[in-house]
Amino acid sequence: MIRALGLLGLRARAIVLPLILGVAGALSALGLAALSAWLITRAWQMPPVLYLSIAITAVRALGISRGLFRYLERLATHDLALGAMATARERVYLALASGSPAYSVTLRRGELLTRTGDDIDEIGNALIRAMIPIGVGLTTSASAVAIMALVSGWAAVVLAVALIVSGVIAPWLAARGSARTLADGAQAVHRSADATTTALWHASELVVARRRESVLDAARRADADAIVATDRGRRIEAAARAATPLSLGVSLLAACLIGIGLAGQVTGSLADVSSVTGALTPMLLGVLILLPLSSFESTAPLTEAGIQLERSRQAAARVMALVDGAAGHGRAHPGEPDDIEQIDDVAVHPGPVALDLRGMRWGWSTEQTLGPADGLTRTLPPGSRLAVVGPSGVGKSTLLLTLSGLLTPCAGTVTAAATGAQNGDRIELRSAACYFAEEAHIFSTSVRENLRVARGDVTDAEIDAALTEVGLDGWVARLPEGLDTDLTGGAEALSGGQRRRLLLARALIHRAPVVLLDEPTEHLDTADAQRLLDRLLDPTDALFGPDRTVIVVTHQLPDGVAADVIRLEPAVLG
Repeated sequence: MIRALGLLGLRARAIVLPLILGVAGALSALGLAALSAWLITRAWQMPPVLYLSIAITAVRALGISRGLFRYLERLATHDLALGAMATARERVYLALASGSPAYSVTLRRGELLTRTGDDIDEIGNALIRAMIPIGVGLTTSASAVAIMALVSGWAAVVLAVALIVSGVIAPWLAARGSARTLADGAQAVHRSADATTTALWHASELVVARRRESVLDAARRADADAIVATDRGRRIEAAARAATPLSLGVSLLAACLIGIGLAGQVTGSLADVSSVTGALTPMLLGVLILLPLSSFESTAPLTEAGIQLERSRQAAARVMALVDGAAGHGRAHPGEPDDIEQIDDVAVHPGPVALDLRGMRWGWSTEQTLGPADGLTRTLPPGSRLAVVGPSGVGKSTLLLTLSGLLTPCAGTVTAAATGAQNGDRIELRSAACYFAEEAHIFSTSVRENLRVARGDVTDAEIDAALTEVGLDGWVARLPEGLDTDLTGGAEALSGGQRRRLLLARALIHRAPVVLLDEPTEHLDTADAQRLLDRLLDPTDALFGPDRTVIVVTHQLPDGVAADVIRLEPAVLG
């Protein structure tokens, strides 16, 4: 939690202002209660009005200041929290962008969405609903006990114990009791987000595969689990909240009993306080009884603050796991603000490369290994063309991620070696191969900038050549500002075929000697898809040239293709 608060970029001076305003509002309420008690009992004695003028003015001032300070505290706290959450998101995005891609590709969209959205919100809520209320509650409680001690030491002791029960023990028990519930609720929300994003972003594929209803059912079940977990947490919170009125009642009853004891013998009716003789004046009796009513006003939110701290702690653990996973690679404190700037990048090898696969199997975990039982063995010299064919779910995309060095093989090895002048030199896979995903992102910026993602120093002439090769030159020529036209909405500005061609143009611009293409002809009509696949898989074609190795995942392999073919079947799942 402490490390996650560091992501918020907080400074001590920024927290001081909302804390001071919160304390000022709480002390105004406390002073208002004490002064009102004194004024009510003093006015009952019917002194000259001038005796009460200062007290009356002070009561009005405290009533106004209480509302004013609370309003200003809300503004300051929310401004601080919203700015801190924006800073945290920026740093998390930077950590992901500059960290290891081998980790980022393992993240599901729903997981990424909840961690950068809801979880960072929960860390920010620790300021609004936990840290500031706790600071205000501690200050106000100490002040209330100090004021009560001036009236009665025993009453102050009782009030202190009651405030500790209401403001410390009850929130702690509530946080402990709700820990499991909060974790279950967070998992349910993650599953719901994952199912929802899958249903939204892959709607057409799910309809064709007749899996839409199963995905929607998964979302409904996750939502129901989240509601059950939330209700269970509310029951725990309600039980903990009961400690505050019980503590208030005990302290109030004790104050009355102590007041009676201090007053001494009652010579008249209990209603006639003027007939009471002893050390306790009617004004002090009013303070003794009414002060606890206001004292617990600042401890009542602390039960929610305790639960919020536990919720924020769990969210912080998930966010820091995300940052640490992206940073990784043995850094002492990955994800700290000063460490995030270290970009995890590799230089592209400039020459031809040969790939060597020996008994390789792949997968996201060792529990579900993909590939032939004896592993995949292939030697791919520079200029090779390889097609990977098979139904959905057999691990075609996962194979490409492994060949690109973004995933570690579950068994066997895959190595890259230079040829030519540096013949035989071992090369890091990420320097040799580049993976171009089926659902790669289209940014809401110009056509030129969307292609510069692949290589920052690409020239307009090279961009024009790449667009011509993929058949987008006519489309760009019709755009109002050519290459400078913004693709508003990113992928929404393109048809499915245009998006595939634009992503293929990125691959042409990139200098990686090994190109890994995932479904590059999806959403193209059959004739165009076959022509483009023929070119991609023809080692003599100039599209990628004779020295670059091209590996293509596809569902629609043309007849008579000259490339080597790997056919994956569901039966090869380990």
